[in-house]
Amino acid sequence: MAMMNGKKYIESLRSLHPEVYFFGQKIKSIVDEPMFQPHIHTAAMTYELAHDPEHEEIMTATSHLTGERINRFTHIHQSIDDLVKKVRMMRLLGQKTGTCFQRCVGLDGLNAVYVTTYDIDQKYGTDYHERFKKYLLEVQKNDWMPSGAMTDARGDRSLRPSKQTHPDAYLHIKERLGDGIIVSGIKAHITGAINSHEIITMPTRTMGEEDRDYALSFAIPSNTKGVTFIFSRQTNDTRRLDGVLDGGNPKYGIVGGEAIIIFKDVFVPWERVFMAGEYDFTNELVETFAGYHRSNYGGCKVGLADVVIGGSNWIADAHGINKASHIVDKLTEMIAMAETCWSCTLACSYEGYRTPSGAYHINPLLANVTKLNITRMVYEWMRLAQDIAGGKIITLPSEKDLESPETMEILTECFAGKDGVPPMDIIKMLRLIENMSVGAGLPEAMHGAGSPAAQKIMIARRSGIDRKMELAKTVAGINRDKYFESVTGKDETAHWDKVKKKIKEKEVQIY
Repeated sequence: MAMMNGKKYIESLRSLHPEVYFFGQKIKSIVDEPMFQPHIHTAAMTYELAHDPEHEEIMTATSHLTGERINRFTHIHQSIDDLVKKVRMMRLLGQKTGTCFQRCVGLDGLNAVYVTTYDIDQKYGTDYHERFKKYLLEVQKNDWMPSGAMTDARGDRSLRPSKQTHPDAYLHIKERLGDGIIVSGIKAHITGAINSHEIITMPTRTMGEEDRDYALSFAIPSNTKGVTFIFSRQTNDTRRLDGVLDGGNPKYGIVGGEAIIIFKDVFVPWERVFMAGEYDFTNELVETFAGYHRSNYGGCKVGLADVVIGGSNWIADAHGINKASHIVDKLTEMIAMAETCWSCTLACSYEGYRTPSGAYHINPLLANVTKLNITRMVYEWMRLAQDIAGGKIITLPSEKDLESPETMEILTECFAGKDGVPPMDIIKMLRLIENMSVGAGLPEAMHGAGSPAAQKIMIARRSGIDRKMELAKTVAGINRDKYFESVTGKDETAHWDKVKKKIKEKEVQIY
């Protein structure tokens, strides 16, 4: 198995020709489209670092299927060490790119489908797991980048998928054939979609029996007939067309190149189908994926924090104030918050466990705590970055003004800092901080891998609050069973059994 480097990855995209639209125009070549290049260069870094001897240990792994060396982004976690190395890889890539590097969604999709298909087969005697392992061999052999397509358009969220006025609000099976299925629907906000070789789909929520046709997981090439991508807008995205300086992070761009994927009567052969109606396993697949993906955020976002903290210190030094007590205090706050999130992600990896499939999963409670912290702390450390950088990050003149003979000299003097620091370097750093602390990365930190409400639901589910209550009763010397009976005249166990039964019978939507 030959792992691709960054250059080979980019060249591999040339042969795909997916149907992509942006700004109302059909894109002829995704590789040559200037608006797409930063996202492609970022994904290429995941390939390039796998060939760097300094980072080989965390960027590569040994395939449990073949025993050969593979890119870690195509690996099924086989140990606690794998889980830890995964998040170390996330932090490293965040440090190298300062943005979303896109491949983690597909990695988490591979692992979640691997775990769930094994469990489906154990119950129903299906062969989904063997199908998936054959597909995984292809992914590893070709070093493919699959996008993970989970989120549906969802339409009226008060209605179940099968009750929607517009059925395509959720991806679903339209027809079952002898050799495969026909599917239609929409997946939204899919990271790295246009520059991925493959698409792995997963259900976006728990399904009921009436939603059987929406309980669906499969994998297809991104250039499959009937698949259309519409590339999404991002804050200040066209800045990259104005010049290197105004882009802020010109080589790697903003966030992850998200797109809407439209499936219109798409044929999927059975060998690429990994769930087709097993609605009782949708909750497992969704929660397993969410756990993997939420654990990542304490890695990748902390890698970004490393960059913005370094940039904030550099700009303070360039302005001659990095020794001021309030600057030191703010930088220390940023570091403490970032390392708190890093501690969370390490904890949920070290507290992982082996699933029946043999793959390892993170601690779901701690993964959701990690992501909930990210939804809050990223905003705070980026606020402090804005504070340190000052108002210049939203009032800088354009690159063209800085290059104009009529205005260049006076602007250069205006933005000068300490002697010996080139003013253009100061402007470059201010643009980077603007890109990272004002741009699209903030709402992505909030909603990527699920909104805070989703994390709180999972934290409440897995908090073990009943056990905590028993601990408190023991310490307080309370025998609650006798106390409950003396107050209510009812047997407590029987009472709560009835309550739990009523709760179980009333279905509650979560995703």
